[in-house]
Amino acid sequence: MRAARLHGVGDVRVDEVEAPVPAGHESLVRVTAVGLCGSDLHWFADGGIGDATLEEPLVLGHEVAGVVEGGPQHGRRVAVDPADPCGRCEQCLAGDRNLCEHVRFAGHGRTDGGLRELIAWPSDLLHAVPDDLGDADAAMLEPLGVALHAVDLGRARLGATVVVVGCGPIGLCAIQLARAAGADRVVAVEPRAHRREAAARLGADVVLDADDPAVLAALADATGGRGGDVVLEIAGNDAAVALAVHAAGRGATVVLAGIPEGDSTTFPASAARRKGLTLKLSRRMKEMYPRAIGLVASGRVDVTSVVSDTYPLAEAAEAFRSAHARTGLKVVVEPSR
Repeated sequence: MRAARLHGVGDVRVDEVEAPVPAGHESLVRVTAVGLCGSDLHWFADGGIGDATLEEPLVLGHEVAGVVEGGPQHGRRVAVDPADPCGRCEQCLAGDRNLCEHVRFAGHGRTDGGLRELIAWPSDLLHAVPDDLGDADAAMLEPLGVALHAVDLGRARLGATVVVVGCGPIGLCAIQLARAAGADRVVAVEPRAHRREAAARLGADVVLDADDPAVLAALADATGGRGGDVVLEIAGNDAAVALAVHAAGRGATVVLAGIPEGDSTTFPASAARRKGLTLKLSRRMKEMYPRAIGLVASGRVDVTSVVSDTYPLAEAAEAFRSAHARTGLKVVVEPSR
């Protein structure tokens, strides 16, 4: 079986490895599509993420879709939930499975992910997808779920003004979710022109250039001088966090969903304090797949147009370089070709 493994910083190689053998509670899945996420790019560029570092060759990829091989679900097309929590700790029992400290996560630490031809994964973490969702669409359900969790944390009321800072794939999903949730005005802020164009196409009322020296004045104008009721930061750098704080109105909620390159985040404390902001940090997602599937199947969220590039498994290294350059939107690897 072929697998794309990270051997070191920037060193992705397609190797021949042993096929996984599913345990009694697992199913074997032939992988059809894997999206490359920002956290995958941290592993690729930095050799780790947060306090997790590369100790041995690792198969990355947690945005996974495939087809079940063997067993009672044979032939079923599925999206793979990459988080395998313990189900017994206080956080899991309270419904906060995304905070489980014992979680096993695909493509992280010592747990191989989806950039291979076959993966064995718990059967109860495989979600059947409708036939009219393509393989890449099914892989996109994971970043959609992450965006959905961040939007849930923001708790925007009907008619709210929502500002999205950072318009990568998760940000583009968040724009659509804010619109579907009843936001009256959605403002997107992004430095890259092609992502600004995508934000406008996918429902943002106003799209601003984060690098424009007059961006703060433009934000004030776009929000009627009040600032955003909810601000979603999905860029993962201090400049974006600062912009999110300045974009927020008094009493607003700012959700930090971006993953920084280092292990610290700073923000303008005086502005946040004077405004009485509520800061929330978003980690992965809870039980989002049924909702995400429904949103895509009903047409309320378009994930198809968020995918800009696809590569076969043999070109996984080039796929990582393309994703790291951020010249497109979502990069997807198709291990079945």
